[in-house]
Amino acid sequence: MSDYSISQVSPTDRRSLAQIDDLLCREGISRDGNLDYICAMYDEDDRIIATGSCFGPTLRCFAVSREHQGEGLLNEIISHLIDVQYSRGRVHLFLYTKVSSARFFGDLGFYEIARVDGTLVFMENRRTGFSSYLQALAQTKRSGTSAALVMNANPFTLGHQYLAETAAAQCDTLHLFVLSEDASLVPFAVRRRLVREGVAHLHNVVLHDSGPYMISNATFPSYFLKDEAAVIDGHARLDLAVFTLIARALNVTVRYVGQEPTSQVTGAYNRIMAQELPKAGIQCRIIPRKEAAGIPISASTVRQALQSGHWEQLKYLVPATTLQYFTSSEAAPVLEKLRNAKNVVHY
Repeated sequence: MSDYSISQVSPTDRRSLAQIDDLLCREGISRDGNLDYICAMYDEDDRIIATGSCFGPTLRCFAVSREHQGEGLLNEIISHLIDVQYSRGRVHLFLYTKVSSARFFGDLGFYEIARVDGTLVFMENRRTGFSSYLQALAQTKRSGTSAALVMNANPFTLGHQYLAETAAAQCDTLHLFVLSEDASLVPFAVRRRLVREGVAHLHNVVLHDSGPYMISNATFPSYFLKDEAAVIDGHARLDLAVFTLIARALNVTVRYVGQEPTSQVTGAYNRIMAQELPKAGIQCRIIPRKEAAGIPISASTVRQALQSGHWEQLKYLVPATTLQYFTSSEAAPVLEKLRNAKNVVHY
């Protein structure tokens, strides 16, 4: 252990954050926009010489001053962050790192889940975490053809329902994954419930929580990728690396996705998926969006209508089960969150 001190950095501490940004920049990365804890290590002159951060169950944004590399300071930063996470009740932890650093984190007790060669490695602190997840999924296998569909459903719309119905009609079993991360305006518990109710009439659908292994745009780490295009590409390829292993566990041979006419990010993501999935022996079928009054139905449009209280419009955008929830008293906290949100449209 060094004699240097480690402490939390307040989001309002501009001086320290400026030093951290400079330190990260010298390592070729930038401070991630999604952080809920930042720490710094200070030398005798109160200068920041190492840093690391957390977001949810992930560790991210590590850097050590080049003048102090080789002193084991990053080990101390990681130990500090793990202690913080444990104090928050989070014991299953994840990190994303450059391929060149994966061995170092392996020595600290992290295990590889998947990688995008030349770009990044996704790791966790449980030796059998992902393999146990795959084994549990394998218990839900059924005979015949199997397909998969992944959705955030923020919230579940008639477009989501149409996509599920179309996919379910073309296979014996449809494995439908709902993103578990609570990074959306509509909480996961509500999203999962609305999906379950909205596909209850489809008897060949098996509903799954994505768990921590399928990640959303909101929590994908962008801090060591050069630009937005690289972030989209990295996220898509990591998702596909993880999904390919999931597909093998379930004998899935087709992944369905909805056509994306409005979101640039999702549109690019779909293009990469269509190019790469067939290389793993998995078809990618992009289904045209269901429309209302000639306009593709999107969750963003639904969130706008909920925020504005346009209930008549919602009748043409969401299933009766979704509308029933949002017109009930139990939806009051979610509606309040939507009304107070500065931006409910995602591009």
